[in-house]
Amino acid sequence: MEAVTYSNFRQGLKSYLKQVNQDSEPLIVTSQNSDDNIVVISKNDYDEMMETMRMVSNPYLMEKIRKGDKQVKKSQFKTDH
Repeated sequence: MEAVTYSNFRQGLKSYLKQVNQDSEPLIVTSQNSDDNIVVISKNDYDEMMETMRMVSNPYLMEKIRKGDKQVKKSQFKTDH
């Protein structure tokens, strides 16, 4: 993950945002006070992260995923052909 100072980020905002979107790599924007540092990610990556969090926090869905994973490991599944 690349890091850039706030000043450089501000000066090259357009190119940094383009880079984050094209590379799907987060960018750390640093400040003199480390409590003010931020991470910039693409909207698509943010949406995917939020979807993953929703899935992981859903006990019913996670149980179905675990059950399916066990079936795949034991080769107890059907394929559509």
